[in-house]
Amino acid sequence: MNKNITFQDLGAKDFKETWDYQEDIFKSILDTKIKNRREDAGLETENYFLFVEHPHVYTLGKSGDVSNLLLTEEQLTQKGATFYKINRGGDITYHGPGQIVGYPILDLDNFFTDIHKYLRFLEETIILTLEEYGLKTERSPGETGVWLDVGTPFARKICALGVRASRWVTMHGFALNVNADLGYFDNIIPCGIKGKAVTSLNVELGVAKVNEAEVKEKLLKHFKVLFEAEFV
Repeated sequence: MNKNITFQDLGAKDFKETWDYQEDIFKSILDTKIKNRREDAGLETENYFLFVEHPHVYTLGKSGDVSNLLLTEEQLTQKGATFYKINRGGDITYHGPGQIVGYPILDLDNFFTDIHKYLRFLEETIILTLEEYGLKTERSPGETGVWLDVGTPFARKICALGVRASRWVTMHGFALNVNADLGYFDNIIPCGIKGKAVTSLNVELGVAKVNEAEVKEKLLKHFKVLFEAEFV
């Protein structure tokens, strides 16, 4: 059981390039698991955690509705954005500058084999991080992600989640709005949920810009404790 996680901060990187990179890691871990099963090779599977910031992009999960994208191809081009249908769960979301995207590519056999628990731990990582900034965030029943003022007319999402898993190996992950341009969310029905707002950490704190490196450190700290892992 390997609880070491290789951490990589990819900086600003194209979504498709990063998706392909995730797929390569994902396949490598799966191949090791399959080899162990066939040959009883006893090989340890690796775990990864990636941070990245994408240029403006909209992604639609495999069960999503493309009508939740409110832009034509021409309008996407005008806004300097791209669009991809991808293989995670969930509906449509936006990634862009000022957003911290986290992609844990883990073999959950190294931790616990429970996807529900895995999603709750991702949410808890965000909740505990934002608590350090004085924000009370929580889960919204039936809606993944992390929210403020749940159950009120002012409910708003600050972090979206969407994952894929096969043979207990995960990919994709979370997108936390830190200094995000929220105007880009006006071009979609975020996560397919109508009538709910989206927010960003800098907006909630009433500041022009939050130190993203500091937020990343806090995210890693809480993730490490929750998963009882070590970053290498």
